[in-house]
Amino acid sequence: MKLVVEVIDAHNLMPKDGEGSASPFVEVDFENQLSRTKTIQKNLNPIWKHKLLFDFDQSRRYHHHQFIEISVYNERKPIPGRNFLGKVRIPCSNIVKKGEEAYQRFPLEKKWFSSFVKGDIGLKVYISPESEPESSPKPTTEPELSVVNGHKAITKETDKEISTVVIQTSTKSQDSAPPGETKEDIKESVEQRVETTQHIYKHQVHQQPGQVTMQYTANAQTNPSHQEDYELKDTSPQLGERWPNERGWLGGERLTSTYDLVEQTFHLYVRVVKAKDLPPSLITATCDPYVEVKLGNYKGRTKHFEKKMNPEWNQVFAFSKDRVQSSVLEVFVKDKEMVGRDEYLGKVVFDLNEIPTRVPPDSPLAPQWYRLEDRRGGGKVRGEIMLAVWMGTQADEAFPEAWHSDAALVQGEGVFSIRSKVYVSPKLWYLRVNVIEGQDIIPNDKSRLPEVFAKVQVGNQVLKTKISPARTMNPLWNEDLVFVAAEPFEENLVLTVEDRVHLSRDDVLGRISLPLTIFEKRLDHRPVHSRWFNLEKFGFGALEGDRRKEVQFSSRIHLRVCLEGGYHVLDESTMYISDQRPTARQLWKQPIGILEVGILGAQGLLPMKMKDGRGKTDAYCVAKYGQKWVRTRTILETFSPKWNEQYTWEVYDPCTVITIGVFDNCHLGNEKPGTSSARDSRIGKVRIRLSTLEAHRIYTHSYPLLVLHPSGVKKMGDLQLAVRFTTLSLANMIYIYGHPLLPKMHYLHPFTVNQVDNLRYQAMNIVAVRLGRAEPPLRKEVVEYMLDVDSHMWSMRRSKANFFRIMSLLSGMFSISRWFGDVCNWKNPVTSVLVHVLFLILIWYPELIMPTLFLYMFLIGLWNYRVRPRHPPHMDTRLSWAEAVNPDELDEEFDTFPTSRPNDIVQMRYDRIRSVAGRIQTVVGDIATQGERLQSVLSWRDPRATSLFIMFCLCAAVVLYVTPFRVVALVAGLYMLRHPRFRSKLPSVPSNFFKRLPARTDSLL
Repeated sequence: MKLVVEVIDAHNLMPKDGEGSASPFVEVDFENQLSRTKTIQKNLNPIWKHKLLFDFDQSRRYHHHQFIEISVYNERKPIPGRNFLGKVRIPCSNIVKKGEEAYQRFPLEKKWFSSFVKGDIGLKVYISPESEPESSPKPTTEPELSVVNGHKAITKETDKEISTVVIQTSTKSQDSAPPGETKEDIKESVEQRVETTQHIYKHQVHQQPGQVTMQYTANAQTNPSHQEDYELKDTSPQLGERWPNERGWLGGERLTSTYDLVEQTFHLYVRVVKAKDLPPSLITATCDPYVEVKLGNYKGRTKHFEKKMNPEWNQVFAFSKDRVQSSVLEVFVKDKEMVGRDEYLGKVVFDLNEIPTRVPPDSPLAPQWYRLEDRRGGGKVRGEIMLAVWMGTQADEAFPEAWHSDAALVQGEGVFSIRSKVYVSPKLWYLRVNVIEGQDIIPNDKSRLPEVFAKVQVGNQVLKTKISPARTMNPLWNEDLVFVAAEPFEENLVLTVEDRVHLSRDDVLGRISLPLTIFEKRLDHRPVHSRWFNLEKFGFGALEGDRRKEVQFSSRIHLRVCLEGGYHVLDESTMYISDQRPTARQLWKQPIGILEVGILGAQGLLPMKMKDGRGKTDAYCVAKYGQKWVRTRTILETFSPKWNEQYTWEVYDPCTVITIGVFDNCHLGNEKPGTSSARDSRIGKVRIRLSTLEAHRIYTHSYPLLVLHPSGVKKMGDLQLAVRFTTLSLANMIYIYGHPLLPKMHYLHPFTVNQVDNLRYQAMNIVAVRLGRAEPPLRKEVVEYMLDVDSHMWSMRRSKANFFRIMSLLSGMFSISRWFGDVCNWKNPVTSVLVHVLFLILIWYPELIMPTLFLYMFLIGLWNYRVRPRHPPHMDTRLSWAEAVNPDELDEEFDTFPTSRPNDIVQMRYDRIRSVAGRIQTVVGDIATQGERLQSVLSWRDPRATSLFIMFCLCAAVVLYVTPFRVVALVAGLYMLRHPRFRSKLPSVPSNFFKRLPARTDSLL
């Protein structure tokens, strides 16, 4: 018989290599038989899927005190060695036969009290007959083989299995393999990846070639996890501006800090300002001029003017130096003709070697007048053109508005949608409307008293008060209604007073429309004066003193309205908030730092749309922090775009998040008719929390772009960023950490949870509408994706992720509880004795308890500094439960609200939610039961229990009064830490007494 220990994977291991990671391997010890897996480099969530075989004597009787010890180690390099990451001990009495095994996760345990261990390991342990193909080594002439010879034997004897793997991997990776790679090359790479599992006895090594081949074949067939592709990767871009020494450029090197977080890109800039004294056409006696700038195969063209002899264009053209195909720049001036070819007026030619270089922050290059030359170079002709030509970088202020040669195919309105732009969110206010009372509200039906309520509308937001409790013509409400308004205030506040005549019918009794500019703006919680407003039945609202329009109807309403400037209007998820400043600028503090982000480029993007029978992607980036949004230019038809654009934000609070998204531009001006409603596709986004960044350090990483689709999680590519957070004052930083996260009005007069959610949704809509009206527009689907508009929707996947986050937090308490139980049960006598000694010291010197606790936490923090994270956090598919999610749960998450699925699917999901809610209901009921039992101790609901408890309290009070506290604490501690010989397996007396107490479950229906 063979004992099979299949090491599947591990999760959330402790980093041990000093760089925030580890290179783990697993070693299994069973009755002095040692076997280990291969080492997974730089992975805290490794996947092995290795089977380790041991000799197992079925005739022996294994007791519960005999264990299989499984240890996880970190392999140290370059100095050989290993670090302990945790262990698991499985009793031999728990081993099952083959066919009964199941995948189990075991939390890793400490070896010593001072060991730092976290995470768990997934295993399968079972007994297998010796004839099992995975465990039976093939016969060989040599009983003992060296590692090198064994590798040769594997490559010879498992040629058939390996070639099978080659076929499978090649069919799965046809798109990713280079076209020139042969089958032999793939076979060689597969052979290099084959690892051998070793059986280690004291002085010999046995190879298991059959085992290795079967293991690799299984991995190739079961679609292994791509967790390593989802990790953050370090990059080493050439950041900063360096001007090389070559002809026509600056001598030596000049370093600038304008664009020091991106790779420098050079561009040839041509500014076409204006022309004068152009010759008229012989036919029309006038001129319709335009300018064509040509560099090699690239042509840029200005707009044309009709019947203008002295046109002004003031347009800039930028040609990437990497794509320059000529040594001559030609600028043509032409006359646009309605029929036939455009007439040639003249040209100007520049030698690229003679073009000057401009280095920011130098002033812009002054344009000059140039005489036009004949087409064939035969001399000067009539007319002059004003031009400025220089060589610069993307730091030039002309770069954002310039026409770029790499976007020459874009036409019409699409030219504006590919440029880089900076947007500012509208200034948002909370509008608080306190509807106090009405006066002389006369119903249409005089025979009945009205059931009156007020309805207030601001833009698309509509809120209602409750129906007045007293049916009278002078109703009283005194309710607060809160709206979101944006500057400039374009909408009016429209209030109507309505009578509930029937459940399906409301009569309007009065109406008033007020501009928001008349209301007071308050910065704190001081009261605002209330005002009476006249209601018009069929007219416009007017102030009480406004007599311009006499009306007979004189119903009035009493309001207290103000614009709240002391709140921060939440327009994004509170988990990823990027700004906490109040609306009123007078309440802003000084910035505490500067955030600089260099958007370098992307790698490996997937095709997002089809054109001419092939996939393509036109990618651009959007970054959002605070009120400032930035959008990079669109790079056309490439899966590896290079933006190299740098942006800066002021930071007012370090506990904020910047969000950077990548999108595919579907509005390039060349769409087919009927496709104008196309939406920009999301490629992925990255969040970076500023508080996780070290000050003054440049982080250069490649972030995976992960998107959840109805078919599962998908990697869309990698985004390369350079980030630097610079703090201006350490004192201000310390001051910020001691103050509330949000402005004080959120705590003095807080909103309810429902109000916060509704107001956030309205604020998102307002921001999306306002930014959609910019030029070029930042479209609604982009804004909603950046602001996580659907983060509040129900998702079974998110619920699971949050549940296991809670369990991960509680796992530390459970570990301490298990450790204390082991101490009390004397599992490790040395540890128990040390705990007794420490307990006696603390009892004798109680003043050392708090200093010892804080010193312990200080030392723990100091020790953890060695393994601190070295890079910002990123999207974690395991934490999000995006890999193990059920397809139906994903379909439910992407469903619309209200649902658009068939009734049978909705019924199935409803039943599933009912079952989950039933479990939650049971847990909540158990918690309530324990609390009610605690309340019933002194409530005399159980007279005998209460009598026993109060008599115990009386005796305890007398004993504790006459006995010193140290003696009581000493006796209680020694009783809890007593040896198992003095313990009973039955529950304790206090536990039995508590469980017998009554609860209110008997009164539930």
